[in-house]
Amino acid sequence: MHRLAFLTLVLTTTLLARVEHFDVTSRTDYLGGKSFGLAGAYERVQGRAYFVLDPANAHDRAIVDLDKAPRNAKGDVEFSADVDLLVPKKGGNGTLFIDVPNRGGRFFIRDQNTDEYYLRQGYTLAEVAWQFDVRPDPKLLRLYAPAARGITGRVRADFVVAGKTLDHPLGHVITGTIGGTGYPVADINAGDAVLTERDAPLAQRKSIARKSWRFSDDHTIHFDDGFVPGRIYEVIYTAKDPAVVGCGLAAVRDFAAYAKHDPQAIVHATRAYAMGISQTGRFLRHLVWQGFNADEEGRQVFDALLVYVAGAGRGSFNHRFAQPSRDAQPLSPLFYPTDVFPFTDNPETDPRTGVTAGLLDRARAEHVVPKIFYVNTAYEYWSRGGSLIHTSPDGKSDAEIPAEVRIYFVASVSHIGGAYPPAHSEERSLLGQQFDNPMRIEQLRHGFAAALDAWAREAIAPPDSRYPRISLGTLVPVSGLALKTIHGVDLPRFNYEVYRTDLGDDWSRGITTEPPRVDGVYPSLVPQIDSDGIDIAGVHLPEIAVPLATYTGWNLRDPKIGFPDSRASFVGSYIPWPKAEIIDRYHNRDEYLGRFTSAALDRIHDRFLVADDLPLILGRVSAEWEEATK
Repeated sequence: MHRLAFLTLVLTTTLLARVEHFDVTSRTDYLGGKSFGLAGAYERVQGRAYFVLDPANAHDRAIVDLDKAPRNAKGDVEFSADVDLLVPKKGGNGTLFIDVPNRGGRFFIRDQNTDEYYLRQGYTLAEVAWQFDVRPDPKLLRLYAPAARGITGRVRADFVVAGKTLDHPLGHVITGTIGGTGYPVADINAGDAVLTERDAPLAQRKSIARKSWRFSDDHTIHFDDGFVPGRIYEVIYTAKDPAVVGCGLAAVRDFAAYAKHDPQAIVHATRAYAMGISQTGRFLRHLVWQGFNADEEGRQVFDALLVYVAGAGRGSFNHRFAQPSRDAQPLSPLFYPTDVFPFTDNPETDPRTGVTAGLLDRARAEHVVPKIFYVNTAYEYWSRGGSLIHTSPDGKSDAEIPAEVRIYFVASVSHIGGAYPPAHSEERSLLGQQFDNPMRIEQLRHGFAAALDAWAREAIAPPDSRYPRISLGTLVPVSGLALKTIHGVDLPRFNYEVYRTDLGDDWSRGITTEPPRVDGVYPSLVPQIDSDGIDIAGVHLPEIAVPLATYTGWNLRDPKIGFPDSRASFVGSYIPWPKAEIIDRYHNRDEYLGRFTSAALDRIHDRFLVADDLPLILGRVSAEWEEATK
């Protein structure tokens, strides 16, 4: 090729990747140059990626308010994002594996307790920031989004408290410092702010007199009588200069495209995978739905997506005054555009509006459908509308699953695992009536990653989907569960059913009405249980296949924190069995260990666990037996 033509090609490719440059702030040998199997040693590269977007580009026009952001001399919008990389020195396996950071935190790259499995496989690992409202902490990764200056609008913040307090932040608080910062109040003395309280999600709002509360500053509200448990509080106020939140979708898209296509990129890859957990699993569903698996030139970005514990949700990732940290929990946050039709990948018809749509519609039209694993636990079925990803919107029939998709239900496991030995949560806001379910999805992640990689790289079909179905009687309404009590513990009387919200006449333009109107629910169903209270369908961890106790995806809230009939956020239950019942079933420790080992080997055979993890899995069995039979 002529040298001038070659340079033109390089420059054009670089421009179209839309990462203008990458500033390295730190470059070190990871963990002192430690070697990870055949992959060898890794280099850690930390820095900041600088992006440009063209508001006129067909693949950028979906970004709400991008056309109202400041432009550079070329007419492009500029922004940047923190990036943390692990790059194999020997070249690796040719795959960039991006973790989409949950509220700024890292999964792949840690200073301690690193999961070495992904390093031994030779992946180039990346943590790419996408969220603008990450809480202030130098250890967290953030997006530096442009703002749409001169725009004002109404912002809503709702919350419940686990103990009486006089002050509460406007931003989303999950536990401790995990959450988002929210939008500052434009004028803390303005008379248009409204504070209400109610005693149930759909109860009538009662206004709290303005003289009894105030904004302490532009991000904190103070109530003279004190916020108390058993109430849902909601404040609506005016904010200004919204962030162009959808740039976060473009950041993840364009960094992957940059690695695949830009000869000058800081890392290079033939393939790109992305993983999202909870909030960021919803982010990946949103990314595909809004067309961000095609870059500005229409090229496919991600070859495969690993979507963990997202339920049926998407999120506040691309609208005016969007708050990305807001999710959907049993009591708060509520009525944000987290669980919004469509829920399934293939088109279904919304019985409320008559609209027919599916999450993969745009990707299929552009021929950029990735391989996708959806992995959900029992918690997502009880408290995140998880069944809607594979049923009709009216909850009456099973939906067809695309050939590019697998759905795996991890039976009797909760969103987050509790401590072992089982105990009540140390986080007061998550306090349940039962011990927290200690089972964790982590031990299956290596199996899922290996199966997805084999599918994307070598076209080796993964295990068939495993999830509860209406047609098989393994997916039912709460009223249809086989048991009402388990060892004296009452099951919840209701689960979370996704609210049908009318977000206002301007929602099609990315502008919400606050508060939105609720006009019913999309019915969601729960997994049927056996005589032990264990979920029948799905992938069973060895502890679930040969149980020593009942493990659930729900845990009713402790009365001390209010709403005792509702489910605690994120946690499940560990309901112990009498020692005599365990001995009657398994006779002795050796018989139990043998049955457990057989179950673990079955999961390896089924490709849900990897053989490398067997010693670790078997190493905990004796302790679990001793704890259950003490």
